Amino acid sequence: MSETGTGTEAEARPSDPAAGPSLLLAPGPGPEGPRPPGGSPETASGEAPRLGAFLARAAAGTAVLTVLAAVLGLVRDQAIARYFGASDASDAFLIAWTVPEMAATLLIEDGMALLLVPAFSLALTRRASGEAEGGADPVRELVAATLPRLFLLLSGGAALLIAGAPWVVGVLAPGLADPRLAVDCTRLTAVTVLTFGITGYFSAALRAHGSFLPPAGVYVAYNLGIIGMTLALHAAWGVRAAAAGVAVGSALMILTQLPVFLRLVPLTRPRLGRFGRLRRRAERSAPLLGFAVLAPVVVFVVSRQSQVLVERFLASTLPAGAISHLNYAQKVAQMPMVLSLMICTVTFPVVAQAMAAGEHEKARRRVERDLGLAGMVVLLGTAVVLGYAPQIVEVLFQRGAFDSADTASTAQVMRVYAVGLLGHCLVGALSRPFFSSGRPTWFPAFAMGTGLLVTMGAGYALTYRFGVDGIATANAIGISSTALLLLMGLGTRVVPIRARDVALSLSRLAGASLAAGAAGWACAPLVPDPVLSLAAGCLLVPAVFFLTGLALRSPEVRSLLALTRRRFLDGR
Repeated sequence: MSETGTGTEAEARPSDPAAGPSLLLAPGPGPEGPRPPGGSPETASGEAPRLGAFLARAAAGTAVLTVLAAVLGLVRDQAIARYFGASDASDAFLIAWTVPEMAATLLIEDGMALLLVPAFSLALTRRASGEAEGGADPVRELVAATLPRLFLLLSGGAALLIAGAPWVVGVLAPGLADPRLAVDCTRLTAVTVLTFGITGYFSAALRAHGSFLPPAGVYVAYNLGIIGMTLALHAAWGVRAAAAGVAVGSALMILTQLPVFLRLVPLTRPRLGRFGRLRRRAERSAPLLGFAVLAPVVVFVVSRQSQVLVERFLASTLPAGAISHLNYAQKVAQMPMVLSLMICTVTFPVVAQAMAAGEHEKARRRVERDLGLAGMVVLLGTAVVLGYAPQIVEVLFQRGAFDSADTASTAQVMRVYAVGLLGHCLVGALSRPFFSSGRPTWFPAFAMGTGLLVTMGAGYALTYRFGVDGIATANAIGISSTALLLLMGLGTRVVPIRARDVALSLSRLAGASLAAGAAGWACAPLVPDPVLSLAAGCLLVPAVFFLTGLALRSPEVRSLLALTRRRFLDGR
């Protein structure tokens, strides 16, 4: 499983014409099924399976690198805890950590991707159709007109943050007795405003070109940078070594993608006289880079990130340990959601290119399949969390100061969080098609803001009586409200999906998840050893999930099992 990084979609597809159908691009309605952007009906039957096989491998590779990055993130946290414990030094680092947390959401994970993947997809569509003026390359023009301006803007933002670090620390943590260490760490992490922005730009460009593994590997490089600097310099620099590791790791994120980016999008140096013309052409190639589209994307992303801020604010009124229980539970419980969204991350450029080419029916089929597949993955993970939350927490965290009481509290919160995992998955999956059309749209921001208000209201109503469980319940209610609004609004505004059919398909998968989770919950205590119990659950829960899915006639489960059987027979 390797990333070719050769550029065009045709070059990236596997050469085996008999690769067979893939769940990622199964035939849709009609005699032909979907075809790749720019393809013709005559070639659809041959191209679709090959593109589907390529997308399946890309999704699998992305998932593997995501899991590896999560493991390295756990090693990173353990290294910081080992050398700095729970002290003023670790508090200073966590305050400075707020900067890269927010920057990653805005510049890598959501904001930059939602803006630039459609922009590059539109430029690639114009390149393929020969619409460029005077034989110019729309992709190169887009990069030449936007990357220098983005670099200057982000550099200015990083410089302002470095200069204003004392003020930032004063706002984030006004109660610190000695804020100097936190200020130093904030100044070191401030560079991520620039480096994360360039990383997000490269990631969007590479994904639009069909190159997925370098973007998926950036957090592996990032965590390795932090771990390496912490291990090497903790004795000399203290916790500043970890903050410096954030800066070094963010630079490694750029270097991870730079060679492939330069191969796919060779840079040109525009002369001063041509810069205005390049900017005007880029604006025609990517109108979604203007403020009209930027503003709703930023509001949507900030509103989504604010869910965590609301939870921490409410938990601060509870006894000590409440924020930690929420943090541990959320990090582990959301892993199924992260894995499920790898499917949508890989196929987002396909949807964007279909929208750019005016192929709305193809975009509809793609989005409906993505919702079903992502729902199947996240609901299978939900069943595991519901059944084996205590065993998961005990295996991962119960050592040292983290005792059995912490395990019980965290596991309970994790099970409550699991109820909202489908909502989190759908919000991530449904927001991408909204921003794929290149037109300004405030509906996702409205839906996310509505969900945030629901979370706040439910949180205030439930926290006093139910504690951290009430906060997790409020999160599940709020994010599910957002998901429902996005599902109902997508079909009437952007992609004409059949919301009722999607909801029916997801309800069948939810029934299978509840049955599998209940089976795990009942059987987990029968095996005393947590490791063995969890290992048994990894066999029991999927078996019950897929058998129940077959009984409920879930099309996703039936397609997956049919594909598995076909692959097995072909391999004999």
